[in-house]
Amino acid sequence: MVGSVAIDRATAVRAGEMIDVERLEAFLRAHVPDASGPLVVEQFPRGFSNLTYLLRLGDHELVLRRPPFGALVKSGHDMGREYRILSALISVYPKVPRPIVYTDDDSIIGAPFYVMERVKGIILRDRPPEGVTLDAGRMRGICEALVDTLVELHAVDYEAAGLGDLGRPEGYVERQVSGWITRYQNARTDDLADMDRAAAWLMANQPPVSGAALIHNDFKYDNLVLDPNDLTRVIAVLDWEMATIGDPLMDLGTTLGYWVQADDTPELGQVGLTHYPGNLRRDQVVQRYVAKSGRDVSDILFYYVYGLFKVAVICQQIYFRYRRGFTRDPRFGKLDVLVAACARSAARAIERNRIDTLA
Repeated sequence: MVGSVAIDRATAVRAGEMIDVERLEAFLRAHVPDASGPLVVEQFPRGFSNLTYLLRLGDHELVLRRPPFGALVKSGHDMGREYRILSALISVYPKVPRPIVYTDDDSIIGAPFYVMERVKGIILRDRPPEGVTLDAGRMRGICEALVDTLVELHAVDYEAAGLGDLGRPEGYVERQVSGWITRYQNARTDDLADMDRAAAWLMANQPPVSGAALIHNDFKYDNLVLDPNDLTRVIAVLDWEMATIGDPLMDLGTTLGYWVQADDTPELGQVGLTHYPGNLRRDQVVQRYVAKSGRDVSDILFYYVYGLFKVAVICQQIYFRYRRGFTRDPRFGKLDVLVAACARSAARAIERNRIDTLA
């Protein structure tokens, strides 16, 4: 058990990302049962995509999600779609926050948004939360829980949840590869030969679709809420903005794209805690996933390169918004370094035909 100080906390809202508290409070009072007391708005300072705010309204603690200011990729910030996914999953998958209300009325805070319950727990970000010790044994248990939760998610009966029309599994691999290449070109700011090389390789080496499952598309430590009484138990999965019905191994590839090891190139940084002692290495993550799911991962190099390329494009899109002045968050000013590092790792993985020991 860990202390309450380790629970994920919000801070003051960043400059340029304020929302109209008076209008929002009036909206919430009409949609939240037994709402009372003044509305207090704070912001969760982490995350690089949709903006997430903590709302305190009397005894209620809620979370609001809205698109980032200046976002150009509308499909990647569809609040109504994310709300629909949560509303459907809550009946068949217990590890999602309970959604409360969605609106596309821009007059309230300037963008569509939805509100959900707050799930209190521990979220692992770029460093251990205050009061949390992550020794190798505990870290191994958390890591195994992450992989097992991904397998569990891929086994969800999405038809029973009413999500059969959420995506088109046929042709999923080709659409994703083409789509991320197009997104990169649209947000390009510099010439990176390794990005061009990875894009061409992905186009030329696509495996057939391995199957259909509910996939999260951004599955990593900082999108999991852990039980404060047992950190090896996942109690909620957050940030469903990119979820769809598609190839589960593409989902695994995205997770691997975020999975930085202690012996990786320093430019990738050591964020997300996957480099901490006790974590499985990338090949061991794959082995556990196979053991739990029974899936064939003989094309894992493709899925890993895809994951790196996708992470690079996501960072490039954010960096593009920063360069255009749509966001002033100083964290985004050096994302071009991470884009180049992901591209370099993808090129090395292709050259060496492996997903490990790339530095």
